Amino acid sequence: MATKYVYSFGDGKAEGNTKMKNLLGGKGANLAEMSSIGVPVPAGFTITTEVCTYYYQNKDTYPQSLEADVAKAIKRIERAMGRTFGNTADPLLLSVRSGARESMPGMMDTVLNLGLNDQTVQGLAATGNERFAWDSYRRFVQMYGDVVLDMKPREKTDINPFEEILEEVKKKRKIELDIDLTVDDLKLLVKKFKAAIKKHRGIIFPEDPHEQLWGAIGAVFGSWNNQRAIHYRRMNKIPDEWGTAVNVQSMVFGNMGDDSATGVAFTRNPANGDNEFYGEWLLNAQGEDVVAGTRTPQPIVTLKKEMPVAYRQLMDIRAKLEKHYKDMQDVEFTIQQGKLWMLQTRTGKRTGFADCIIAVDMVRERLITQKTAICRVNPNSLNQLLAPIFDDKAKNVAIKNGALLTKGLPAGPGAATGRIAFHADDAADMAKDGEPVILVRIETSPEDIKGMEAAKGILTARGGMTSHAALVARQMGRVCVAGCGALEIDYKKGSMKVGGQAFKEGDFISLDGTVGEVLAGQIAVSPSKVKVALFGKGAAKTAARRDRVFQAYELLMKWADKFRTMEVWTNADQPDQAAEAIVYGAQGIGLCRTEHMFFGGDRIVAVREMILADDTAGREKALKKLLPIQRRDFIGIFKAMGARPVTIRLLDPPLHEFLPHTKKEVEEVAKVMGVSPKKVVAKTESLSETNPMLGHRGCRLGVSYPEIYRMQVRAIAEAAVQVKTKNGVKVKPEIMIPLVGTWKELQLLRREAEEVIAEVMAKKKAKVKILIGTMIELPRAALTAGEIAQVADFFSFGTNDLTQTTFGLSRDDAGKFLPEYVDKGILPEDPFIAVDKTGVGRLMSIGATEGRAANPKLQVGICGEHGGEPSSVKFCHEIGLNYVSCSPPRVPIARLAAAQAALES
Repeated sequence: MATKYVYSFGDGKAEGNTKMKNLLGGKGANLAEMSSIGVPVPAGFTITTEVCTYYYQNKDTYPQSLEADVAKAIKRIERAMGRTFGNTADPLLLSVRSGARESMPGMMDTVLNLGLNDQTVQGLAATGNERFAWDSYRRFVQMYGDVVLDMKPREKTDINPFEEILEEVKKKRKIELDIDLTVDDLKLLVKKFKAAIKKHRGIIFPEDPHEQLWGAIGAVFGSWNNQRAIHYRRMNKIPDEWGTAVNVQSMVFGNMGDDSATGVAFTRNPANGDNEFYGEWLLNAQGEDVVAGTRTPQPIVTLKKEMPVAYRQLMDIRAKLEKHYKDMQDVEFTIQQGKLWMLQTRTGKRTGFADCIIAVDMVRERLITQKTAICRVNPNSLNQLLAPIFDDKAKNVAIKNGALLTKGLPAGPGAATGRIAFHADDAADMAKDGEPVILVRIETSPEDIKGMEAAKGILTARGGMTSHAALVARQMGRVCVAGCGALEIDYKKGSMKVGGQAFKEGDFISLDGTVGEVLAGQIAVSPSKVKVALFGKGAAKTAARRDRVFQAYELLMKWADKFRTMEVWTNADQPDQAAEAIVYGAQGIGLCRTEHMFFGGDRIVAVREMILADDTAGREKALKKLLPIQRRDFIGIFKAMGARPVTIRLLDPPLHEFLPHTKKEVEEVAKVMGVSPKKVVAKTESLSETNPMLGHRGCRLGVSYPEIYRMQVRAIAEAAVQVKTKNGVKVKPEIMIPLVGTWKELQLLRREAEEVIAEVMAKKKAKVKILIGTMIELPRAALTAGEIAQVADFFSFGTNDLTQTTFGLSRDDAGKFLPEYVDKGILPEDPFIAVDKTGVGRLMSIGATEGRAANPKLQVGICGEHGGEPSSVKFCHEIGLNYVSCSPPRVPIARLAAAQAALES
């Protein structure tokens, strides 16, 4: 059978369904599904994603049968809608839109009103609304010129020639709104737009509707690889090879008069999760007017009064879609002369707050199960729940002093403060330099995606709650205040005026996206309600625990813990960090870095004295000073963790990290050691290494200077005995020896550690079981795991160094070029953020499998930074690790990701 490339839908029938997203894209699959379940959808067809793949593999050409298939599909639309494409009397007009399998809002191109020309516009006008016909024609020429004929500005400071012409006509007519343009104005604009196309591109605007259609189809396929789409895919880990479908659909019009309208809505509130129909609409408008924010839309609830019949239909469809899809939906609709049409439904993007609340609410409503709720919530959504908000006192003082500049729409909740950037590229550059950024735009477009990602917050002069800025900000978890009409933004001057004040690029402003306020200057922030509920005290904590966001969070975590099979531990070096991690739900410490205990106060002086000593006796003298300090640190951590396991890594970094560098530091160490500063400098220089991270560090220090590890093991053992005997805590210490490359290294150091432990236990007349294992962070260790496991009680993958040594990359320097590797598709993502499953991951799998084959009791975990990244957590589950360990704030994310991994396996 020949491959089917075109799938039709409409008139209550469809050739596709919602399960065919890979082939039809999300938009096409859902249009087919809506048509099948009785939702009114304008007739159309979908060209599959396979054609997109063919298009790119065959020099922008199409399969041989496609043209005939499209012609047949157009005939079906004509029969369903009662109009003919290209007919000069009563023409059928089409929209051409993209539709990837994963929603990419606004990233690819769209063409509306296709099929208009100098003849068909007359036929459309003859149907009774001349202004509507010419307004549609003006929009079509402008959109087709931008999308297909490439009339978009080349530089960020360029002005769109169409916008320039439009503003000139409005200025001459002394009008502000497009809706005030007369028929003569619109005819003039069409003429001027076509002239501009010929001037700038040397192209005569095509009059043939079929030529227009194929031009639009090619442009939509081509937009899969525009810069904003590529960047969005990188950001959301969408594979390049997926491609997009193209949806060709009959146009319906919301700008045919006061009985017509258009709107965008969500079946629930995407900002806070409230179970309310939430959105905006515009009378006598097309859909792009709502999204672009060129006119201020009305809240959807007002449609009930203006068009009660259509509103009731919308509410019925809202209920039907939620019951059918069992999730919050993002819908677009048009009312044409009183008749309601649904143009799209898709799973709605939402804030982290709404993500949790909607999932929990739908379980209570018996729409979904606990398992579905767990799998639905994005683990990274929890970041928003824990993100800071403005300190109330600081904000009130700022407002009292005149900091409140204006109010807009609360489009993305949270608090953000940063320096103003007016262009996306500038925002990205400022963020690279470590500056917090607020991206300020008249209105955002998909071209701004890079700057929106880099910014802490987004501020726009135009746009509503469903504008591009609002939608993308909520999805990305950015603070956003939209529709601030009081802003006067001048891109050329790089300035903004508001509230009688002027601001330039680089000035600080603050945004409260929860209430929509814009404030001058920097304002202090405070913990979110979830953090107050977890860590607060007294009345504040009690009140925060009643907050519905916290209650949803707590319930989700309870369900996650019920379903996950892999434990979640934490990386903590101090008692307060350990205590924080326990509140977040940590079940142990997977990495306690003892070197972090060596800095500060008198400790660093003793460490330097130890390193610079000429002999063992000198080192042991310095180590005696460190022993009680280390023991005290471990006592605090053991007390905080109780009966939970605590994995303590012995000294790992190269010694140069501890050496004195300044003249004052050199003199201080020289005085303690009783030697000249010159001798200290000479000794320091003798210890320098060309490549210290692959040099004298980790277990190699223990081999060369066994007294260092013996001191640390003694401190661990003595602390464990004291906490067990004096505090009655069943401590579970684990000693981790770092950077092992051969089993003989571990055997030697384990033997020495066991001697010290036995000595302490005999002297204290106590018994504490202390496991001894290693961190697998070298490829050789993973490949010889079967040998190493015979002398180890546990493995912990140190994926930070394992990634470095597998790739031959320095994580401290790779940031300069890795983004380019990701942008160019050489790497799917930064391997220091998510585990490289095919390389590093394979080594982990080998290490875990061969280690357990040699030692069935071997415990295996991960303590690199990847332990809190959701896709890496799922991979750890797949290869059967016992636990993941991550920084305290990422523990909830890991708990949820681990539950998802268990449910999806």
